Amino acid sequence: MLLTPLEQFQIISLFSVKLFCLDFSLTNMLFINLIVLFIVSVSVNFSTSDNEFSSFFLIPNNWQLLLESIYDVVAQLVFDNLNEEGEKYFPFIAVIFTFILFNNLIGLVPYSFTVTSHLIVTFILSFSIFIGAITICVSNHGSQMFSIFLPANTSFFLALLLVPIELISYVFKPISLGVRLFANLMAGHTLLKVIVGFSWSMLMLDNLIFIMHLLPLLVLVILMGLELGVAVIQAYVFTVLMCIYLNESINIAH
Repeated sequence: MLLTPLEQFQIISLFSVKLFCLDFSLTNMLFINLIVLFIVSVSVNFSTSDNEFSSFFLIPNNWQLLLESIYDVVAQLVFDNLNEEGEKYFPFIAVIFTFILFNNLIGLVPYSFTVTSHLIVTFILSFSIFIGAITICVSNHGSQMFSIFLPANTSFFLALLLVPIELISYVFKPISLGVRLFANLMAGHTLLKVIVGFSWSMLMLDNLIFIMHLLPLLVLVILMGLELGVAVIQAYVFTVLMCIYLNESINIAH
């Protein structure tokens, strides 16, 4: 049993490797990422046929249906938010969605580790996407990108008020994107650990009150279903917001 609910988020070195001033240790975070990479690779290998000239079975198996369902969801998101202009960004968006989805789901396994419950991970994802969106906007529109901070037909005095507000709102987009994913995953897993600890404490009682531990266990089962939905929804929401930010960078209203 973990001593505190937050102990499950601790990054632990499983195999220490240090070279000069650099640390190449194998941590539980890296280990989970390797497991996710292995699961995705195995899923793709199970989906493909033995024919080297063919990528998928003509009659899809279960693994192929799973992958096609994931990519259909991402493709629909890209088309709804970016239209045909966003097709070239589909591989990147699909990789981000798959990475977040599988890390969220594997974090629900007991004694596992949730990579996306760490703020540094979600911030790296959100700020990388934000920098990429700015780069795309500058390369496509040049100096016209500053028009996103000033709505059309705005008077000078109103612009003095709107431009700082729009600038602050634009800067806080990657922060809100990273915090949203981090906060939802961390809060949910912490709540599950608190209920597990409460149920375990009731089970250790000597009198008949220990039977009441079944009640928090029932609540735990319900919350596990809720956390499963949160894991999928947060990956979906992160991808939707990423598509919206890319759409703002590609299509600037003049």
